[in-house]
Amino acid sequence: MTGWNASDIPDQSGRTAVVTGANSGIGYVTARELARHGARVVLACRSEERGARALERLRSEVPSADAEFRRLDLGDLESVRKFAQSYDRDDEGGGLDLLVNNAGVMALPYRRTADGFETQFGVNHLGHFALTGLLLPRLLRTPGARIVTVSSAFHILSNIDMNDLNSEHGYRRWTAYGRSKSANLLFTHELARRLAATGSDVVAAAAHPGYAETNLQAAAPKMEGRKVTERVMRLGNLVLAQPATAGALPSLYAATAQGVRPDSFTGPRVLGWQGAPGKSWRAKWTLNDAAGERLWAASEGLTGVRYAALKGRSNSTPSTVERNRRISSGASRDISA
Repeated sequence: MTGWNASDIPDQSGRTAVVTGANSGIGYVTARELARHGARVVLACRSEERGARALERLRSEVPSADAEFRRLDLGDLESVRKFAQSYDRDDEGGGLDLLVNNAGVMALPYRRTADGFETQFGVNHLGHFALTGLLLPRLLRTPGARIVTVSSAFHILSNIDMNDLNSEHGYRRWTAYGRSKSANLLFTHELARRLAATGSDVVAAAAHPGYAETNLQAAAPKMEGRKVTERVMRLGNLVLAQPATAGALPSLYAATAQGVRPDSFTGPRVLGWQGAPGKSWRAKWTLNDAAGERLWAASEGLTGVRYAALKGRSNSTPSTVERNRRISSGASRDISA
């Protein structure tokens, strides 16, 4: 592969990174390469068994790694809160240089999170919105910090529907996936705007892996017992997908390369499918200021996480928040950020 690659990652010594979904796929590669280049890395994963196994593997591949596993279930706001609290308790006074919002689910059958949200929207967007807000004070006090949120080229499948964020008026799994990935980009857009308004140098950027070989493609058919479809998905990965080592490069570029701009979207250069990282095309609706503000207000209401550290940008009022809470049939929790 020509162009920027993992060997171009600058020295990360003295930096701390949290990577969600780091037990496999591009999340694992992202965590491993950050550790290989000197960063202290926290593998934030839902499964204790898979997280511990990933940590063991990472340490075997990078013996000098400063890495640890901490449990985080993005489908449960209580778990998100506990993760942030444990981080504050165990790393008192420390900063956070890098948050990689990588974990995600794709095209699942209709399910709800622990808090009653449609799973793809709840995990891919709301969980990361809450996590970012809770860790934001640490990021704000760390010079040169970055927040990288992993979206997908498949965001083109659908804009968000503010009148049906939880797909209660009809569920199509790929449409819901596209909406959640559009939400990732809108979140990045609005976060970058709010950071700029405060004069912060924290960079909020987005990335996508193109078509990379991960467990995402086969997860839904495996969950439903559709063995033929699962085999087809795995065969497609072998024939068409680039390896996870290549799929992680856009995330690593957005996280570490010099000159990464706020609200940028990095992906594979070759048709957004594979190749070295570069500027990626994105749908115009992911750059809509009004839509970003509406999604932000709704996300605050649904999660109970309000970005108190970013004052002066939110248009939410108590009545607005209460209306947004009713979007979800699940009970949200009020978490200070």
